[in-house]
Amino acid sequence: MPTHASPKRHSHNDAPDTAAAFLELAGLPPGHRRDTLSGEIVEAWLPMAHRIAGRFRNRGENLDDLRQVAALGLVKAVSRYAPERGNAFESYAVPTITGEIKRHFRDHMWTLHVPRRVQDLRNRVRFARQDLTQTVSGRRPTVADIAEHADMSEEDVRVGMEALESYTALSLDAELPGSEDGYSLGDALGSPDPALDLVVDREAVKDRLAALPERERAILYMRFFGDMTQSRIAEQLGISQMHVSRLISRCCGRVRAQVMEDATR
Repeated sequence: MPTHASPKRHSHNDAPDTAAAFLELAGLPPGHRRDTLSGEIVEAWLPMAHRIAGRFRNRGENLDDLRQVAALGLVKAVSRYAPERGNAFESYAVPTITGEIKRHFRDHMWTLHVPRRVQDLRNRVRFARQDLTQTVSGRRPTVADIAEHADMSEEDVRVGMEALESYTALSLDAELPGSEDGYSLGDALGSPDPALDLVVDREAVKDRLAALPERERAILYMRFFGDMTQSRIAEQLGISQMHVSRLISRCCGRVRAQVMEDATR
């Protein structure tokens, strides 16, 4: 029986002329002839579906899998297309197939980039657990059970099991399980310690402070480490407060200049 899916091409090299076939399909009741003709139309348009799938290559998904998803979208497009509306099938099928592929990425792809090997281990562990759940009663399959069933090492099974729990990323704003006060994961994260910024500065001035005269070192120690006022320092050393102020300013300026000079060498 000659097919109605003629090899005549239209706008693309993979766009066959199936207008007559679609008109016949629309008038057929459910049954063998309708299924056969629908299959012929799908087969005629498969090159186009594969072309669309090729646009999404190199995005972390196997091309053969993308072609299967595109073929599913094509089947849906053939079954839903209404030729009496006057629109070309290609204009209806392209967004339908593209939407199916994008939905696949949204629902089945990893949030983060994961090596292909880890993805394969995850799938093997998942299928093995599903099989064993039906045969092992009264308990969950162990790592050893899965390794034996899937012909994997126990180490690979553990990697696959960990990947099963890491398919999607958790928002830092997501409320933690069991929390009743809105406590989120972000609340549990630490924040940068401002004191860390002082480490480099302290190391930079250490040698220069050690080289100061003893009285000037003592004044700086009392002021910045003993938290003493200039008046108390002056009283303890028997000098004027103005003198203490000048000594502190002079010492700090000298040390700063020396550290900056060291940094430019």
